Amino acid sequence: VQLQASGGGLVQAGGSLRLSCAASGNIFSVNAMGWYRQAPGKQRESVAVITSGGSINTADSVKGRFIISRDNAKNTVYLQMNSLKPEDTAVYYCNYFTPRGGGSVYWGQGTLVTVSS
Repeated sequence: VQLQASGGGLVQAGGSLRLSCAASGNIFSVNAMGWYRQAPGKQRESVAVITSGGSINTADSVKGRFIISRDNAKNTVYLQMNSLKPEDTAVYYCNYFTPRGGGSVYWGQGTLVTVSS
C-alpha cells in the first residue's frame, strides 16, 4: 500500500488548511485511515482516525476544529483543519491500517503544516 499526502503549507493562526491522502496498491475493504502529527522535539501523536465503516476517533486537542472524512471509492482520507493554532505546527503523517494478514500499518511521507502567530 502506498500513501500520497498533500495539502500542507504555511497559514496564519485562525486560518484553515485541508490535507488529503490517497491510498493505492493492495487496498483491503476493511481498514482505518488517519492522521498523526509530530511536532519538533515531541512524540508522534494521533490526530484523527476514520474506519471504512465510518467510525471516527478525534484527539481532544483538535475536537471542534479538525474534521476527518473519507471517500471510500477513491481510497482517500481528508483532514479539514480550521481555527489553526501555532501549536498545531507539525509534520502530519497519513496512516493506513488493515487487519488483514494479522494486521499491517503503512505510513505516508508526511506533510509540513506551519501555523504562524
